[in-house]
Amino acid sequence: MTSKSVMKELEGYGNEQTKKIYIRHGAHEPLYGVKIADLKKLVKKIKPDHKLALELYDTGNSDAMYLAGLIADPKTVTKDELRKWAKNAYWYMLSEYTVAGLAAESPYGWVLALEWINSEEEMIEAAGWSTFSNWISIKPDNELHKDALLEFMELVSEKISGSKNRVRYAMNGFIIAVGSYVPSLSDEAIKIARQIGKVEVNMGNTSCKVPLAGEYINKVISSNRLGKKRKEARN
Repeated sequence: MTSKSVMKELEGYGNEQTKKIYIRHGAHEPLYGVKIADLKKLVKKIKPDHKLALELYDTGNSDAMYLAGLIADPKTVTKDELRKWAKNAYWYMLSEYTVAGLAAESPYGWVLALEWINSEEEMIEAAGWSTFSNWISIKPDNELHKDALLEFMELVSEKISGSKNRVRYAMNGFIIAVGSYVPSLSDEAIKIARQIGKVEVNMGNTSCKVPLAGEYINKVISSNRLGKKRKEARN
């Protein structure tokens, strides 16, 4: 498929109510308001197509940008492409999901996460913490840098209250990821979660809430899902 034909299909899937919801969450024009379930229908039709993904992301259309992340090839994507995507990810669905998921599946997940968490830009820094979370969720424990993860949890404990809005959300998600996917660090993650307490994040004109990290991890443990990895980060 060409980018032009994909954009036509996206327009056809557009939903005004979904568009309004996305805008309340931080999206802006141009977008059609395509539901994620409908984007996944297109993924099955398009299949992985890295060149097309790059073209779609460059349109600046939020729906096309999200779809781009689902059809991009994590083995082909370059550091510079991921950096460009992170720079242009203007709201959290793109920065914390599209960019972070693709980066985590690429060979550069750890390196770029380290780079991005030191950014002064809110969405790029949030992408960094979310990349760490995604990376943890798919990597076997023997490939994890556990000493570094401990240090990062301590960093979160120290910095989260003074961090930018979406960064606080992503940092909280990082503690949840460590506690849920790395059994040997679960107790420490719960300890850090208690230190942090309730994380305040402005969720805009939405009903979304920030999960309590310790409570979330304990639910994972009680449901016997502790340490169960995901097959892929993108969804």
